[in-house]
Amino acid sequence: MKNDTTSIRSPLGRARGLGSAKDGTHHWWMQRLSAIALTVPMIYLLCNIDHIVSPDYAAFLAWLKQPAPAIALVLFIASSFYHAALGLQVVIEDYVHCECGKFFWLVASKLFFFFLGFAAVFAVIRLNFGI
Repeated sequence: MKNDTTSIRSPLGRARGLGSAKDGTHHWWMQRLSAIALTVPMIYLLCNIDHIVSPDYAAFLAWLKQPAPAIALVLFIASSFYHAALGLQVVIEDYVHCECGKFFWLVASKLFFFFLGFAAVFAVIRLNFGI
């Protein structure tokens, strides 16, 4: 085996074959893309804030039954829950040191965000179609 002095790996790291898990870049990109995906529906919803906070429930339902507000709300819900799940995953990976606890909290947080996001999208669909 040749001695490569240009490598930044330690001799122990070279012997064990330890290196990058090659997952951090993908996670970083998904966090940034989900943040960008949040901006378009958020701008649309903020421009229509008067319909959202209207004291008249019937007027809100009439507004929500239009395709554009319903699609914007579903996109906002989906991207925000995905973005939050990615963010909480980083916090759990950084601050939970027990491997069994880390695995439990990662699975629990993913399931929590999935089911809460599903319930929110289901509520929008139910309100939109009057089911």
